[in-house]
Amino acid sequence: AAPQTGSSLAENYLALLWHHRLYLYAAAALVVGLWVSLKVIFGMFNFSLRLCFQKSGEKDAVLSGAKKQEEPEVHVSGVKIFYGSQTGTAKGFAKVLSEELEALGFPAEVIDMKDYDPDDRLADECVSGSVCVFLVATYTDGQPTESAEWFCKWLEDASTDFRYGRTYLKGLRYAVFGLGNSVYVGHYNTVCKNVDKWLWMLSAKRLMTRGEGDCNVVKSRHGSVQADFQAWKGKFLSRLQALATGEKKTCSGKNCKTGSSCKSKKEEEEASKETGSEVRRREEGVLLTVTKLRDGEVVKFSKLNGVKKIDDDGERREMITAALREALTKQGYKLIGSHSGVKLCRWTKSMLRGRGGCYKHTFYGIESHRCMETTPSLACANKCVFCWRHHTNPVGTEWRWKMDPAEKILQDALDKHQDMIRQFRGVPGVKPERYEEGLAVKHCALSLVGEPIMYPEINAFIRLLHSRRISSFLVTNAQFPEEIRSLEPVTQLYVSVDASTKDSLKKIDRPLFKDFWPRFLDSLKALGEKRQRTVYRLTLVKAWNVEEMQAYAELIALGQPDFIEVKGVTYCGESSASTLTMANVPWHQEVVAFVQQLAAMLPEYEVACEHEHSNCLLIAHEKFKLDGDWWTWIDYERFQDLVQAQQDSGGRQTFSALDYMAKTPSWALFGAREQGFDPADTRFQRRNKTKDISGC
Repeated sequence: AAPQTGSSLAENYLALLWHHRLYLYAAAALVVGLWVSLKVIFGMFNFSLRLCFQKSGEKDAVLSGAKKQEEPEVHVSGVKIFYGSQTGTAKGFAKVLSEELEALGFPAEVIDMKDYDPDDRLADECVSGSVCVFLVATYTDGQPTESAEWFCKWLEDASTDFRYGRTYLKGLRYAVFGLGNSVYVGHYNTVCKNVDKWLWMLSAKRLMTRGEGDCNVVKSRHGSVQADFQAWKGKFLSRLQALATGEKKTCSGKNCKTGSSCKSKKEEEEASKETGSEVRRREEGVLLTVTKLRDGEVVKFSKLNGVKKIDDDGERREMITAALREALTKQGYKLIGSHSGVKLCRWTKSMLRGRGGCYKHTFYGIESHRCMETTPSLACANKCVFCWRHHTNPVGTEWRWKMDPAEKILQDALDKHQDMIRQFRGVPGVKPERYEEGLAVKHCALSLVGEPIMYPEINAFIRLLHSRRISSFLVTNAQFPEEIRSLEPVTQLYVSVDASTKDSLKKIDRPLFKDFWPRFLDSLKALGEKRQRTVYRLTLVKAWNVEEMQAYAELIALGQPDFIEVKGVTYCGESSASTLTMANVPWHQEVVAFVQQLAAMLPEYEVACEHEHSNCLLIAHEKFKLDGDWWTWIDYERFQDLVQAQQDSGGRQTFSALDYMAKTPSWALFGAREQGFDPADTRFQRRNKTKDISGC
């Protein structure tokens, strides 16, 4: 017989296994059964052993007390403070907390989230005995700051990734404090809430209720974000000291992960309700919640009194809180009533000394030493990154405060302005004739801070200015189109056009309105409907908005302003809400180049004036160029006569911007040797002095 091949042997072997497959199944079942039985037996043995030891321990404790370990248990080996900061506030809080922890004897380490890899290191904190503190700020659109972006991204992914597991951070003890601003209703402290949630989802243990700091001093529970942090910090240090001694704290109810006793869920629910758009405050011992209904009516929900309308000034809160008053007063504001202010512009001081006027003097012929810079509304609907008021003013999208009468605001503003002028009496260098002229206000720049057009009686305020023959320069941030349409004639109406696209406007102005872009465009259309002088004010921020030439040209075509002021951004030092640096400030030649390119794209506009000292140029419509000469200046007396005639005629007699123009002097023109500096004055160059950036 022929020998069997390898393939035939394999076939015979497989056939044999197939015929005896029942025996194989039985053997496998026997092995599995034995393995399960052994597991059950060993499990019961271990349970009985633990129970025996437990009973023995209890007996020993009853008879002689529990034996202490030779080495005491370490409950807190140290504290690691993680911070995510955009402007340095959270970093400062981290350093303050670290110093106080060291003073209490706790080793503390401050860690920038951008320098920490949570994928490699965070799980180690579960067994290190450390307590982790997270100080995180919420930035634009509820997103984390750049330094915390990766950390938060990783934490979010890990909390929903099955590969990490729900117990990945079990054993990690943590506390969270957030820095946010309640005016951004949909994004208030979003980052700290998310970090808290993601840590909890990974089974980390929360040591105390999440803290939420509010940069909005009007609604902050303790008056400022710094005060909010101080209050939370005190509670955290007390909790940490108790933890270090081995004292346990009951959990908060709905987030309970142990079988220990819990507080009622009501307390946790009430704590969570304090975030978001509602504002809680205690008045005369009764907890009140202020909220807004869909019909625009502001009401209070009181535990005792139910719904209560706020329909008169007696129920409304004052805009200027104690903390806000202190902050603005330190900046040199003279506050008026409950929502207005006045401040002396640096150009007023300069022209009193004969050292030159502001760009409005060059472009429009105002007398800077006779100009009063004020506002009837400290509140604003934007939080621009280049705001030189450092965001100490309140913000909001509607008027919800007590309101002072226009007569009182104007009279107090004039009185306080004159008081500030009188302080220059006898000061070396002040020209006596200009001092006397300065006491008689001739111009009013409604551009100090905030959004003047928000003031419900703005038209009455303007009429009062004109009745005293004071010119009006009103600046708005292009978020209130209907108010622009209803505005009575002003000497010159400005709209701030800080960016030309939706994304860049959102990034630079950081508006509160969700529909900010349609409001912005509608405001430009409303400006185009005005017959008096209108101005676009462009602020150039290098690397942010200087590349948007074509888009700017389209916006100019939309509103058809009489003038376009283009100014390089002014760096005002570090701000609590801005990442602006000197690198974002364009050189004057860069501004000139931008203006020339922009003007070349506008068929009916030319570069008219320059004020090199303010890094500012003026583009004017060709209708203000007569026989080759520019007429950008204003005949202020003529304007007052025209306004009076319109009022006397009940609005039938109207006038336009061309009816009160005046010829521009040669020294103010673009290309002149003086570069916009009035030769009647003497230019003064400061050396090694801190730059004064106040002014309009």
